[in-house]
Amino acid sequence: MGMKTKIALGAVVGLVVIGAVSANTGDDGTDSADKGTSASADRQSGGAKDAGADAGQSSEKAEKTEKAEKKLSQTEQFKAFVEENGTAQEKEAVSHVTKVQGADEQNDILDTADIYTDFTGGLMGEGSGPAKLIASAFADWKQSENGLVTVYDADGELLGNGQF
Repeated sequence: MGMKTKIALGAVVGLVVIGAVSANTGDDGTDSADKGTSASADRQSGGAKDAGADAGQSSEKAEKTEKAEKKLSQTEQFKAFVEENGTAQEKEAVSHVTKVQGADEQNDILDTADIYTDFTGGLMGEGSGPAKLIASAFADWKQSENGLVTVYDADGELLGNGQF
């Protein structure tokens, strides 16, 4: 590849990145962390709202739930979500999770989250199958326009990844 081609390609990539960032910088009055939890709550309830529920009670309940979630670590929140909504296989796989990082701050441009487990052996070890289940459960918990979750073993070796 010639020097001119590399410069032109770099300029195009730079323009695309600047365009993506500028398109996503609009402030719509919501917190970026609330986007994932709102979508998750709508998904869990099927998007249906109880027509007879009092709006004041709903907002109070949402605030209490939000406060309770903020007290829990990301790992505890993830495990609680899977315990409530996951399949038996997902529950078993998530029981091996030791740490979750990057799940609380999302900007929908390039969201990344890391999940650490107590599996050993890396990609060829026992944890590669459950890593896909863990990544799938994470995608059910958090949603992003452009998210990538990576699952690691106890030694920090890659087990698997998935989009969320």
